Amino acid sequence: MFSVDNQSRIPVYTQIMQQTERFVLTGVLRRDDPLPSVRRLSETLSANANTIQKAYTELDRRGITYSVPGKGIFISEGASDIIKRGRVTELKAIEHSAHECALAEIPIEAALEAVRRGYSAEKAGGGTVPQPAANNDTEGTEI
Repeated sequence: MFSVDNQSRIPVYTQIMQQTERFVLTGVLRRDDPLPSVRRLSETLSANANTIQKAYTELDRRGITYSVPGKGIFISEGASDIIKRGRVTELKAIEHSAHECALAEIPIEAALEAVRRGYSAEKAGGGTVPQPAANNDTEGTEI
């Protein structure tokens, strides 16, 4: 289910958080579903356990997950709503990027097409939009 691209400029813990959020938004993970243990995910992805723990701690801090000592980490009730509210605040970042594109004299049509591609990737069921990476030819590790 989870995969990481070790060549990406996006930190591994952020990749895990983004994937968890995407899984919640698409219904792959639902309320009270367990996440893999830190040890299991660390071993499967060949990632440092502290990195996995960092992602899980941040998800918990945001209210997307909760932990039960001795049982594991689970998806919180209302996780989808929390994530959706966060996405709405990301519109400010999009607005800033649009301003930067305008300063670079990138035609508005090109910017709108980039937004359309992002939307159409999800509507087509792919849900995968290329992430900035140091080397796009690198395959990730998957669990």
